[in-house]
Formats: sequence, C-alpha cells, structure tokens
Amino acid sequence: MIEETLWHPVALSADVVEQPLAARLLERDVVLWRDAAGRAHAWADQCPHRGARLSLGRVQDGRLECPYHGWQFEASGHCVHVPALPSFEPPVSSCAHTYAACEAYGLVWVQIVQGEAAALPAFAAEDDARLRKLHCGPYVVATSAPRLVENFLDMAHFGFVHEGWLGMRSVPGDARHATAIDDYQVQPTPTGLLATGCKAWQPQSNLHSTAPAQVEYTYEVTGPYSAVLTKVPDAATVAIAGYRESIALFVCPLTPESSCVWFRLAVADLESPDDKLRAFQHTIFMQDQPVLESQRPRRLPLDLRAELHTAADKASSAYRRHLKTLGITFGVC
Repeated sequence: MIEETLWHPVALSADVVEQPLAARLLERDVVLWRDAAGRAHAWADQCPHRGARLSLGRVQDGRLECPYHGWQFEASGHCVHVPALPSFEPPVSSCAHTYAACEAYGLVWVQIVQGEAAALPAFAAEDDARLRKLHCGPYVVATSAPRLVENFLDMAHFGFVHEGWLGMRSVPGDARHATAIDDYQVQPTPTGLLATGCKAWQPQSNLHSTAPAQVEYTYEVTGPYSAVLTKVPDAATVAIAGYRESIALFVCPLTPESSCVWFRLAVADLESPDDKLRAFQHTIFMQDQPVLESQRPRRLPLDLRAELHTAADKASSAYRRHLKTLGITFGVC
C-alpha cells in the first residue's frame, strides 16, 4: 500500500518520555520509545521472542526491555541481552521489527515501509518566528482520515455546524445569505491542491474577534491525510494588530474508519494562555465531531458519482480526484 510509504503522526513528542508508549497506525500496534541519546524510535509492538507487547516493558540503560522475559533490544532493534542465558550472544536475526521515525512540528512521525522518498507534510508557518505554535488534540474520531481532511476544506458547513462562531445564516444589514460561497480557485499541486480566494462571513473567526467580518481563507492539501489553512480577518474586526493564523491538520489513520487528529496552531498571539487558545479550537472541533461520525459511509467515496457535488464543493472534489490518482486505498471506498 502507498499509505505504508508515507510519514504519519502518531504521538506528541512530549508524550514520548522515559517509558515506552503504545500507539496505533494503519491497523498496526506500534511502540514508541527513546534511547539514551534521546532519539525517538518506533517499532512493531511485539517482541520477536514470544509476542508480548514491548510497550508494557521499560527502557533500561538505553535499551528497550521486553516485559515477559527481559530481552533487551538496542536502538538498531538487535537483541543484545537474554537474561535466561547471560553468556549467550544473540544472532543478527534476533531483532525487533523496526519502522522509521522522526520528529517535526512537535510530533513523532512514523513510516512503515522504509527507504521510500516520501516527504513530511509541509507547514510553512512553523518557521515564522512572529507566530506562536501549540497543539490542540489529540482527538480520536470514528471516521476515516480522508473524511477529516475533506471537512477541514469545507466552508459550506460553517453557517450550520458552527453558527455563531465561524458562520451565520444572515448578515445584519445585508440582504444576501451569509451561507453563500463565492467562487474560489483550486489548482493542483504536487502534494494535493491549493484553494485560494475563499471567503466566509464569520461572527467570531478567532479568539480575538471584536465584530463579524468576511474572512479570507487559503487551503492547501499537503499530504493525503494532512492540510493547512491560513486565514486573515479584516484588521478592523480583531483586537490584535496584524492578526493572522495558520492551522495545520495532521491525521493518523488508525483503521480505515477511525482516526487520531492533531491541530497545530500558529497564531499572532503571544500573550493568551495556551488553554485559552486551545479552548477556541476545541469548541470548533467538538461541533464538527458528531457530524463527522454520523457520515455514511465512514470511508470517503472516490467515485464522484457516489455523492452529490456542487461548485461550492470544488476543493473536496479535487481532493478526491487527487487521492484516486495517488492510488490511496486506506480510508476510502
């Protein structure tokens, strides 16, 4: 599967500390741990000796120790100590099943099939020193990873799912419907698509909104299961001068119909407490989650004839075509 060659987020870096941590990816059990140098590792959560979960073990002298018989594995995955046979030198074949692991955006990323040239999803705002970065999540959601990405790209639900927050049904003093979606542009990119010229009327587009405003969005699909939005509200409707924000959606496909999702926030707010910033994003996603989990099928249909589409859905239609071109099979139907 092409999904096995991609990099996927599996845990916050801050959660991978002294003891091994169990995770899940593409229907596989994974164990995360750090060696003596602090490097993160990701392996199959199964001891090659008798199949016990390595995540139930411990890290001892920079080695991962199995909880069942105490076998110790060094960072390469090779077993270097069998307590029942202290003088025994395990052969090279006595090795845990290892995956590639790296850290970026405050997350540990895992690649099941190593040696492929897949790149991490980009998040340009990460390098902008003017923006403050923090996470919101994780959230475990009973829907597929592509359904989550498509929802992230969708503006037409704002006035209904997020009424009073990111959307409204009517604009005071304006006869037009606030739920109308103006035409916007979508162009293909090597990683997915770029949607520009997206506009939405919002009563509270961010934590510091002081008045309803039309907000301009840019959306970019940066990987099959990741996307970034950037929004800039009217300067007169926000309390912080020069306010802008960029939000990355990073999804870990647990099973074809369940996912774990993190939001990486990059905001021009250096003063508000973390909890206050997270609370706004949390409120928005709690409005999304029950609707997402109600969708059937949970897997995203790639045949455009399976569900109805309009011009307002051009970003999601382009996303489905991109997944089909890539040959994505996990979380789609």
